[in-house]
Amino acid sequence: MVNSKKLELTLEIDQNKAMATSHLGIPALLLSSLFVFFSAALAQNPSEDVEAALKSSEDKAAAIAFFENKIRPLFHDHCVACHGPEKQEGGLRLDTPEGIVLGGDSGAAVLPGAASGSLVVAAVRHVDSLLEMPPAPLPKLSSNQIADIERWIDTGAIMPAVEMEKQSPKEAGQSRRVDKSHWSFQPIHRPALPVLDVAGSQQVSNPIDLFVLNEQVELGIKSNPASHKSDWLRRVTFDLTGLPPTVEEITNFLADQNPDANDRVIERLLASPRYGERWGRFWMDVVRYADSNGLDENIAHGTAWRYRNYIIDSLNADKPYDRFITEQVAGDLLPFETREQRNSQLTATAFLALGPKVLAEVDERKMEMDIVDEQIDTLGKAVLGMTFGCARCHDHKFDPVSTEDYYGLAGVFKSTHTMDSFTKIAKWHENQIASEEEEAELTAKQQEIEELKSRLSQLAADGATEGEKQSLTERIAALQKVLPVLPTVMGVKEGTVQDVPVHVRGNHLVLASKVERRFPDVLTEEDKSITNEGQSGRLELASWMTSPRHPLTARVIANRVWRWHFGRGLVASTDNFGALGERPSHPELLDWLASELIHSGWSLKHLHRLIVGSATYSQSGELNEEMLAKDPENRLLWRYPLRRLEAEAIRDFLLASCGQLDLARGTSLLHVGNREFLFDHTSIDRTKYDSHLRAVYLPVIRNHLYDLFDLFDYSDAATVQGDRGSTVVAPQALFMLNSGLVHEAADGLAKRVLSQAEWSDLQRVEHIVLSLYGRPATASECESMLRFVAQADAEHRAERWAHLCQAAIASNDFLFVR
Repeated sequence: MVNSKKLELTLEIDQNKAMATSHLGIPALLLSSLFVFFSAALAQNPSEDVEAALKSSEDKAAAIAFFENKIRPLFHDHCVACHGPEKQEGGLRLDTPEGIVLGGDSGAAVLPGAASGSLVVAAVRHVDSLLEMPPAPLPKLSSNQIADIERWIDTGAIMPAVEMEKQSPKEAGQSRRVDKSHWSFQPIHRPALPVLDVAGSQQVSNPIDLFVLNEQVELGIKSNPASHKSDWLRRVTFDLTGLPPTVEEITNFLADQNPDANDRVIERLLASPRYGERWGRFWMDVVRYADSNGLDENIAHGTAWRYRNYIIDSLNADKPYDRFITEQVAGDLLPFETREQRNSQLTATAFLALGPKVLAEVDERKMEMDIVDEQIDTLGKAVLGMTFGCARCHDHKFDPVSTEDYYGLAGVFKSTHTMDSFTKIAKWHENQIASEEEEAELTAKQQEIEELKSRLSQLAADGATEGEKQSLTERIAALQKVLPVLPTVMGVKEGTVQDVPVHVRGNHLVLASKVERRFPDVLTEEDKSITNEGQSGRLELASWMTSPRHPLTARVIANRVWRWHFGRGLVASTDNFGALGERPSHPELLDWLASELIHSGWSLKHLHRLIVGSATYSQSGELNEEMLAKDPENRLLWRYPLRRLEAEAIRDFLLASCGQLDLARGTSLLHVGNREFLFDHTSIDRTKYDSHLRAVYLPVIRNHLYDLFDLFDYSDAATVQGDRGSTVVAPQALFMLNSGLVHEAADGLAKRVLSQAEWSDLQRVEHIVLSLYGRPATASECESMLRFVAQADAEHRAERWAHLCQAAIASNDFLFVR
């Protein structure tokens, strides 16, 4: 009798191999048919040794004897040196039946009844170059030895009795690995506010300050006093909008002595459209936003800008963060009331489609699983601060995430339609997002064309002149040429629902048992299998992640918001809350912020109000030698950290300083159409960055970033980046001295102040300092600047003022926020 379970798995593996080799000229269908024939033949004609082991229970001793005489000596001679009592590479022991049953870090080493899916067989066959056993320079096992191992496994992998408490091999191994003791896996509890003797203290504006002061008390840390009003205004304006305060805003705020002056500034900035542009750019770092694919075929993401604008609009509207995440993971599965809402939700799913892809990969199955892997890795880091991608090949080395956890998630994304075609050059899916009016216009034009075609056929039948037919043909061609193209945006939709087998060491050609779609064990309180068998599971996944009971989602985004305000997160490793990540500097504050976010209805603007309204945020950045000695890294937040402006803020500030920044809403600034090549397989990129729109609207080209972005520590657009570096290097200073953009800004600012004929030179100098540094000029600054411009004659006066403006722009006071 054929072992149907074994045959089914064998055929699945062998058909995968047939697909992988079909490009060599062997028809895949014929090859898979041959595998079917030989698999069945082998199952029906076992060797004499195997047949003896299968006959009856009384001959079980013969099967055990086969193991003792053939398999155990083979393992002892060739495997135990690395997988025995003294050494266990990959956590695997092959010297005892118990070790064989348990398997190692990569899962079960032996799958009884399925040799072709067993890790041991893959290793000795040398199927995977990374998994060749015995390792070189030791010789490969003989074909007879490999056949003995395969026959032993295919007939049940019978060994002496093993007591494993009735657990399956993986269950036994998994029970040892699920450790929920790590701090980030604990439920979020709203901590009580610290009780401190701070009655009437100016160092407490809201509960954030209580938590910060509580951490400082033990080490005798004393916070800095409040910063100057002008420093605070410049700081909060750049933080919330990415732009400097105007001269008028600075003047009005310095004159406003009302106790709620700060609060009114915060509300004004949060209500500004500039807020979404600023904070949308931070989220774009996290979701690896780019306007090109990168990698082998760097073609244009010609519709990705719609997702960028979706992010900006969502943040400006203060869309609840749980809804924001749900739409990006499963927007196509959500109900909607209007066409506009449906289109917005479809646009949100570009989150899953934006990743870089090897679009010329010849192995289509590999490409598909690589895309699934990228989606899992991005979702894990971006939303949960977890590195799930490590478990593609083996159980996570540091976090309690198993290969089964990984492939439980992989089933969700394998059941999601991301690509329309995997054939070179592969095509990602685009969702149609036309309005009703656009669809109606297209339908009307198509109907008109069809009517004209019908008339043309009738004319031909009636024997009309060639001139009459030619005229009608030209009219049809003209209409077809201007036929409306309905708008689309890259995104995903539902695919064929399926569970995914474990890929041994991540190899799609070596498959083990299937894993039901589900969520990782370590982050669940009970069984979390996907219950809706008719859907991919993305909607359930989003609901699970955004549950108020989830230990990670609220913590991760609260930490991100804190990091973008202070330059360092409460958890410094913003994208990794696992065992290799940093522990929080203020764990109770982090949990309080996370619970506050949830209780506010997941309002990110609520977090901003709390953070920028705190005394911790408002303190000065002055150095205190005593505090510096106690806390040199400022982990306990005794001063506001000095921070350099990000690349986008520098570029926008330069344009704003000379009145040339265009605050209009951007669309696509690519010079090529959707899916067209940006490089044409050359090293020449003709993308232009001369637009005066805000930097958030400039193209992000993978493999070839805008020079200014690259120079000032822009994020890597290929991966999740929740924490940018901030270097200070010589080329940055050279840019400020030699860049055409800087010269343009300096010339423009000089012309602006010189155009004010009624101003004195002192007033011009004061305006330059106030607009560039956000504070009144000092007496020494005025004196030195006036002395510099006074040295020029009338002919070179304008040039002298331009040089003064450039020197002012190149200073640290321009580039840094205090």
